[in-house]
Amino acid sequence: MNNELEIINKIKELLEFPEERMWFEFKENWYDPNQLGEYISALANNATYNNENYGYFIWGINNNTHEIVGTKFNYHIEYQNSPLEMFLANNLKPDVNFKFYEVFVKDKRIVVLKIPKASSFIVSFKHKRYFRIDSSKVDLENYPEREMELMEIIRHGYPTIENTEAKYQDLTFKELFGYYASKGIELKQINFKKNLGLLTNDGKYNLLAQLLSDDSHVSIRFSIFKGKDKTSQLYSVREFGNRCILVSLDKLIDYGDTLNIIQADETNRKVERKDIPLFEPKAFFEATLNSIMHNKWTTGDGPSFTMFSDRLEILSRGVLPANQTVEGFYRGDSIPVNKSLARIVNQLHISETSGRGVPKITSYYGKDSILIRDNNILVTIPLRWINNVGDKVDDKMGDKIKVNKTQRKIIDEMRDNPNVTLPQLMIEIGLGRTAIQNNVTYLRKNGLIERVGSNKTGYWKVKVEQ
Repeated sequence: MNNELEIINKIKELLEFPEERMWFEFKENWYDPNQLGEYISALANNATYNNENYGYFIWGINNNTHEIVGTKFNYHIEYQNSPLEMFLANNLKPDVNFKFYEVFVKDKRIVVLKIPKASSFIVSFKHKRYFRIDSSKVDLENYPEREMELMEIIRHGYPTIENTEAKYQDLTFKELFGYYASKGIELKQINFKKNLGLLTNDGKYNLLAQLLSDDSHVSIRFSIFKGKDKTSQLYSVREFGNRCILVSLDKLIDYGDTLNIIQADETNRKVERKDIPLFEPKAFFEATLNSIMHNKWTTGDGPSFTMFSDRLEILSRGVLPANQTVEGFYRGDSIPVNKSLARIVNQLHISETSGRGVPKITSYYGKDSILIRDNNILVTIPLRWINNVGDKVDDKMGDKIKVNKTQRKIIDEMRDNPNVTLPQLMIEIGLGRTAIQNNVTYLRKNGLIERVGSNKTGYWKVKVEQ
């Protein structure tokens, strides 16, 4: 009974994924003994590759719609004069202790094949080692890099920032010490490597140390596009990586605050106008923090930030941590991917282990704003534009400041891209440098825009409230 309940709960958990993952497969009545053996090999290997304890092959669920339809598949049948289970077992190397289960969900018969992960050797079927890439089942012999990576996981365990040796050993930590000091916490030089867990078992710097060093050697880019996709003009690319990851986090949050225009909504105004941010700052903070905390840094890639005219996308590498269900993920059950980094972030009071990040995001934008995919997690934050700047702009001093079409275009461009340059404005608007400069001067003189910082490294702040 306990096994049956466990299997039913697992089926429900897997159905929460928007699509199949590399370590489980849905079918209705499909049956092919040899291909099933190949699937067992692939799912066992992919379970290991994805840090899952088991792979699953499930009959009775529509492969496309994931609707529970039931199955007539009979796993007690014989093949080549022996029971199916015996045929499969005899052709799998090493021995795989797979098991069939039969349960009923919504009065529909479901058959589940539970497959232990590859633990000592890569699992083969009829002397071929199989693997899944996206939805395709392939021979690992044709993918030597994946095969080597899988062998490393089997030999040394699933790679983490704690057990993975840093590619660079000449690391310095000035920014880390400064960051701790800014939080009022003394980080002692003599023991900090051990106390923060920055060393592998053989005494070398690990990947966590590299991330916390003055140069993480990992890129974190924030790109801004004019339109709704990457085929539109690229306005700006800012680099926030290649330094202490904690400093990168702060800089990302600060940049988000810069981009988050506060607009005045005067719709049905009676007493006072309502300030509306372009996007919810708390949701952006949590999504940004999660992208750093849960990124699979062992891939060598950092999270990426992309802003379009209608939305902001934050993509982190990797998948849900082991033992993390989709339901628990949305509920806020906190299972950190990078445990040592999470401990440091909590120590610095940047975040708490309350698991409120995902529920905070979904409370504003719904569950559909977070897409869990095979190799990454994508958070989409829609931009809320109230309206466009009109021919007349209500200023905060009570006057009516007239703006012409060119000046309105300049305001729109600066609103979309605070880093826009005068040459870029010339191209976008189609005017010469003198005309652009005169219009920008007018807008600055009348307090509609402001230059923050230097001409080289600063940005434009639009002071007009829409």
